[in-house]
Amino acid sequence: MLAIYKREVKAYFQSVIGWLFLAATIFLAGLYFFAINLVYGYADLTNTIGSILFLLIITIPILSMRILSEDKKQKTDQLTLTSPVSIGSIVMGKYLAMATIFTISTLVICTFPLILSAFGEVPYGESYTAILAYYLFGLTGLAIGLFVSSITESQVIAAVLSFGIFFLGYMMSSITQLISSTGNLLTDILNCFDFYGRMMDMMQGTLELKSVVYFLTIIFVCIFLTIQSIQKRRYQISVKSLKMGAYSTSMIAIVLVAAVFLNLAVNQLPGSMTGIDVTSQKLYSLTDTTEEVLANLEEDVTIYVLDSEDGEDVTLGQTLQRYAGASDHIKIEYKDPVVYPNFYQEYTDDTTLRMNSLIVESSKRSTVINYSDIYEYDYSSSYYGQVSGYDAEGLLTSAISYVTGDDMPVVYTLEGQDEETIPASFQDGIKKLNIETQSLNLLTEESVPEDAAGVIIFAPQSDISENVADQLIAYLDKGGKIFVTTTYIDNFSETMPNLSKVLDYFGLSVADGLVMEGDRNYYTQLPFYLLPNVEYDTITDGLTGSDDVIFMPYAQAINKTETEGVTVTDLLTTSSSAYIKTGVNSLQDIRQTDHDPAGTFTLAVNAEKSLGEDTENTAQLTLYTSSTLFSEEANSQVADRKLKLFTNTVGTMAGEETNVSIPVKSYSIATVTVDFGNAIMIAAVIMVIIPLTLIIVGIVNWMRRRKR
Repeated sequence: MLAIYKREVKAYFQSVIGWLFLAATIFLAGLYFFAINLVYGYADLTNTIGSILFLLIITIPILSMRILSEDKKQKTDQLTLTSPVSIGSIVMGKYLAMATIFTISTLVICTFPLILSAFGEVPYGESYTAILAYYLFGLTGLAIGLFVSSITESQVIAAVLSFGIFFLGYMMSSITQLISSTGNLLTDILNCFDFYGRMMDMMQGTLELKSVVYFLTIIFVCIFLTIQSIQKRRYQISVKSLKMGAYSTSMIAIVLVAAVFLNLAVNQLPGSMTGIDVTSQKLYSLTDTTEEVLANLEEDVTIYVLDSEDGEDVTLGQTLQRYAGASDHIKIEYKDPVVYPNFYQEYTDDTTLRMNSLIVESSKRSTVINYSDIYEYDYSSSYYGQVSGYDAEGLLTSAISYVTGDDMPVVYTLEGQDEETIPASFQDGIKKLNIETQSLNLLTEESVPEDAAGVIIFAPQSDISENVADQLIAYLDKGGKIFVTTTYIDNFSETMPNLSKVLDYFGLSVADGLVMEGDRNYYTQLPFYLLPNVEYDTITDGLTGSDDVIFMPYAQAINKTETEGVTVTDLLTTSSSAYIKTGVNSLQDIRQTDHDPAGTFTLAVNAEKSLGEDTENTAQLTLYTSSTLFSEEANSQVADRKLKLFTNTVGTMAGEETNVSIPVKSYSIATVTVDFGNAIMIAAVIMVIIPLTLIIVGIVNWMRRRKR
C-alpha cells in the first residue's frame, strides 16, 4: 500500500491538478476568511466554513476523477489486476493519496483560528468542530469519487457523476422538504443520503458522534464498493467465473445492512451520550440544576414541538435531545401545524404562537413556551435584532417543575413607599422559580395575606409608616420571611426609623456612611464599586467559586447586635482593608483618613429568629444594603451571577429546596478587532502569495516533466 500511496501522491504533484486544487481551495478559503473574519471581525470560523462548502462540490470530483478511471483508459489497470498486491491495499493507497492532498489544504484552514487569536478571544471549540465537519464532508466526497472512478473509463464522466451524487447529498434536505414538509416513507429513505443535515449538526457547536459515524460509514462503504468492483473484474479476468461475483453481491448486501444498522443503533442513543457541547457559552449542556430536577422526576412529561422534526430549530432540537436523554420520563413529540392545525388550541388561546413553540404537559397541568421567548435580542443601534441570549433551558426546566409540582407559592412585593421596580430579568427569574408575585400595599391592607411565602421590600426611597412596620413584625411573629434591599442613605437609622425597627427585630441596623475598599482586589475603578467576598450559605450556593464575582456599588455596612434566638449568617463581606466614609459629596471625599472606621464589614446577611421551643416556625430576613446590586446593568457585568443570588434568595423564602431558575445563556457572537493594515497583509499572504506560489511550482514541475 505504501508504494501505491507514494506513487499517487507523486503523480498529483507532478501534474497541475494537485497544485491547482491546493491553490484554489486556499484562495477561496482565504477570501471568505478575509471578508467574514478579518473585516467584519467574527471570531468564529463557522460562517467561513459554511461559505466554502460549495467549493468542495466542484473541486473534490476533479481531484478524484482520474484516480482509477485513468488506469482503465490507459489499460494500466491490467497490471494492477494481475499483481500480487491486494486490492484493498491498492484502493486504500489511492484514497489516502487523495486524502493527503485534501488534508494539506485543511491544515492551512486550521491556522485561521490561531491567526485570529492574536486579535482577540477565539471560540476554538466551535471553530475546529466546524473544520472537522468540513474535513469529513470532503473525505466523504473523495470516497464517492473513488467509487465512481472505478466504474468508468472516462474522467469527464467520473467527474460529472461524482459531482451529481455529491451535490444531491448536499441538497437532499431541501429536496425532501419540497417532496413533503411533514415527511413520509420516501423522504425518510432519501434523508439517509442527507450529507448537509449531518454536517450542520456539527456546525452548530456540537461534536456530534452520530454525524461522525455517518460520514465514516459512507467512506467505508464507498471504499468497500470500490474494492468489490475491482475485485470482481480482477477475478473474472483471471478465472472467468461468476462464483466470486455472486459472493461479492452477498458481501455488498451484508455490509450495506450492517452500515444501516450501525447508524440506526447510534441514532437511538440519547443526545447526552452522542453530542459534546463545544460552545464557549455551553448552550446545549444542561446545568446541575436541570440535571437534579430531571433526576428527581417521577412523573411522565411530554414536550410537544409545534413543527415537523425536519423543520425544527437546530439549536432547540439539540437542547430537547439532552432533556430526553437525561430522563426516561421526558418524551418529545412533534406536531406539525400543517397536519395538526388546531392542536395548540387544546392548551392555549394565544394566536401568536410561532413555529417551534413548545407545549409541556404532565398528568397535572400543562404550560406553553412561545418560540419568541426562547431567544433574546439586542436592539441596540449597532446590532439591531442581533440574537443575544438563549433561554430554552431556563424556560423548559421551569415548565417541567411547574407541570409536575404542587400549587405555586406567592411572594408579595411591598408598595406605597416609593419602592423601585424589580428589573424585568429578575422578575423573569422569579417566574422561572414557579413563584407567583403580587403587589401588597399595607397602607390599605390590614395585614400580610396568610398565603404569603414571603415579602420583598425592594429599595424603598422613603420610610415605611409605623403601622406598616407593626404589620410586618406581626407577620414575622408568625414565621414570616422578608427580603430587603436598601438604598444609600448617610443617616439611615434617623431617616428610616420604622424600617430600622423591622431590622432591629433581628438585632440588625444599617451603619452610617458609604463602605470603601482599600484593597485593589476587592473593587473596580472606584473604591465604592465593591467586589465583596461571597460567604458560603444556601443563598449563595453556586456563587462561592474564585471566578464568581459579585459587583456591589454604593453599599453600607450592617451592624449586628446579639439578640436572643437570632442566628445571623454573613453573605457578602469586605476585605480587612475596607473603611467607611460619611458625608461623601465628591470623589475627593473618598480618601481614607485616620478617623474613618476600618476593618472587615458585612454588606449582606441572612438572619433567622427562632420563635420559641413550642413552635417550629422561624422568622427570616435577608438584607442587602445596595439597591444597585440587583440592577440590569450590574447583572450583565457579572454574567447573571446577581440574578442567581436574587433567585436563590427568593427561592429560599418560598421554601424551595432546589432553585429551578436558570439564567439566560449568552448568545453573543465572539468578535475580534483587526486593523485594516493587518487584514490586508494576512489576506495577501493567504490569497495571493501562497496560491500563486503553488500554481507556479505546479506549472514548473509539469513543464519539466513534459520535457523529459
